[in-house]
Amino acid sequence: MRVGLTGGVASGKSTVAAMLEELGAVVIDADALAREVVAKGTPGLAAVVEEFGEELLGPDGELDRPAMGRLVFGDESARRRLEAIVHPLVFERIVELEERAPADAVVVHDIPLLAENGRAGDFDAVIVVDAPEELQLQRMTGDRGWTEDDARSRIAAQATREERRAIATHVIENTGTRKDLRGRVAEVFAEVVSAEQPGG
Repeated sequence: MRVGLTGGVASGKSTVAAMLEELGAVVIDADALAREVVAKGTPGLAAVVEEFGEELLGPDGELDRPAMGRLVFGDESARRRLEAIVHPLVFERIVELEERAPADAVVVHDIPLLAENGRAGDFDAVIVVDAPEELQLQRMTGDRGWTEDDARSRIAAQATREERRAIATHVIENTGTRKDLRGRVAEVFAEVVSAEQPGG
């Protein structure tokens, strides 16, 4: 059973992913894998340096992410060249992790830009974590210390709530307490598991 998990920035998607893992799901985090495949000493990092130059390495020999971000932000061609290196490596790791998961596992793919990349159809079900924009802004400025302008531009750069909800099999509203959220996640997980059973 392959499940896509997505949600806007500061919607609580990572918290939901952790709760699903506690309930027994195998969680594959695309962002974490994208970091892993270009870690120090990997062929991925060597390929990035070959393509973009050594100035992208920090003093510790790791990829300087802010510098990489500045380079590809607003430069479509650079972003595509980076993706051409990173995406196939991430895909390879995803396949490996899926093959290692038990046959009856619910495998949850944590993909922030699932609505944007048009891959919702690759999954048996899609869980969307949703929160009103005002609550997202409050979390970004209050919990993460972002400026309101930065927070609004990040929200504007992502799919709209309507676009995300349009691809959802299950919507988890994250507007209450952590306890409320845990209850709703358990409910959705039970629905996903029962849909997987023969005749479910």
